[in-house]
Amino acid sequence: MPKKKLRPIGHEDHLPLVDHLDELRSRIIISLVFFGIAMVVCFWQNLLILDIVNAPLDALGDAVPDKPSTFGVGEQFTVTFMLAAYAAILISLPALLYQAYAFVVPAFTPSEKRVALPLLLMVPILFMGGAAFCYFVVLPPALSFLLNFNASEFDTQLRAKDYYSFVVLTMISLGLLFQIPVGVLALSRMGVVTPEFLAKNRRYAILGMAALAALLPTIDPVTLLIEMIPLVLLYEFSIILARAFGNPRDEFADPDDNAAEPPDGETG
Repeated sequence: MPKKKLRPIGHEDHLPLVDHLDELRSRIIISLVFFGIAMVVCFWQNLLILDIVNAPLDALGDAVPDKPSTFGVGEQFTVTFMLAAYAAILISLPALLYQAYAFVVPAFTPSEKRVALPLLLMVPILFMGGAAFCYFVVLPPALSFLLNFNASEFDTQLRAKDYYSFVVLTMISLGLLFQIPVGVLALSRMGVVTPEFLAKNRRYAILGMAALAALLPTIDPVTLLIEMIPLVLLYEFSIILARAFGNPRDEFADPDDNAAEPPDGETG
């Protein structure tokens, strides 16, 4: 039986539900293959990944151990596997997003495709930028503050599972928060908000971002201020993008609908 190949689907094509589900299954399988390859590579290079994640501890000096501790027989393996999986997600993210785009984009009109593609290209770039900002800028002062807070009154033992979960969750959270320009631009292109509305309600947006930043694992006030600076800058950048590229509704109007309407004063 010949294998069914994925083919580009046009906006005008009408596919039955079975074909949609079949294509979705194919996209999921391809995504899993990309993730599986990335997972194998990351697990193969797990020592390098562990060194990268442990590096912020080296900068803290003798206040804390330069390597976290494990307390279970299989914890070394499970923690290493968890880190490899997170790294595989980061590496395979562009391919995963492409598969999601390839499945959804046939439902878009040509003008909507021109809007969706730049937004989807921004997603992995901003996510990587947020993760890198977290690793190089946020984590060092956060770890220094939290691990040295009342250090003389505690015998600090850093558990590997807790430390790696803290690092990974903080990087993922900041990567998601860095998606502010994508969300704002998408809402602006759809006509939900306007640049004037965004600028007028700037103070409420900053308050909301502060509340979101406070929910991150890094709960100290010093780190909160560090996290807020790029978020505010990204919000201001979003307003600039909305003013430059946010004119929505005319772009999404169907030219055939306009052609079908008779000029003023004329009747069919």
